[in-house]
Amino acid sequence: MGSETASGMSAPDPKHAVRATRSAGRKMRSLLLDAASRLFKERGLSGTSISDIAAAADAFPSQITYYFRTKEALFVEAASRDMLYLARATEQAALNAHTPRDYTHALAETVTATDTVAFFAEALTLTRRRQDLAPLVERTIERLHSEGARAYAGQVERHGWRSLRAPEESSRRFWAIAIGVIVEGFAMGRAADEMCRELLRALGEQATSTSTSANDGTRLRLVGDHDTSSSTDGETGT
Repeated sequence: MGSETASGMSAPDPKHAVRATRSAGRKMRSLLLDAASRLFKERGLSGTSISDIAAAADAFPSQITYYFRTKEALFVEAASRDMLYLARATEQAALNAHTPRDYTHALAETVTATDTVAFFAEALTLTRRRQDLAPLVERTIERLHSEGARAYAGQVERHGWRSLRAPEESSRRFWAIAIGVIVEGFAMGRAADEMCRELLRALGEQATSTSTSANDGTRLRLVGDHDTSSSTDGETGT
């Protein structure tokens, strides 16, 4: 309960007021990031002004500088947030895969279906000139790797797959190859299905089961691995 004023009315609870202010702040930040993401993808960094973003979010330009300081910082945060959203969508798309091959295809199709990776690559380039923004990108990349490793390890355990690489290494490999393929694809004007095929080729096909059981501990192997005594179609994971 709030304290009583001299008139006998209850004063607002200071803690409630703080919570309400924080909630409103989070909502405004989210609205600004949504608007910024859309405009940056359409027009690029140089073609988008703070006033444009404020107008799209029904906000004031001063609110952008209050929450993000600079347009460049907003760009990097919007790109980083979008990248983590894409990683979550990629994990969800692969959740129902029952074979290594299906798992890899679900990952590749989802990650190449949007321009999010290309947007994030622009943020990576920007941090070369703005090292003060590098920590946000570093944290984003680490989350990509750690959450991807967790998701892949869960699939390995769930289906009894045996991976040639540790989940952490598989996750880092997937994102490194995906970013490279997609950045090159956008630079060359390739369609999403072309980038998906190239990503699958670069990752390598998943191994097929050597027995009739789907949960027989089939080892995921890479094309060209030195041991060619078994069926080798590759391994990957986010």
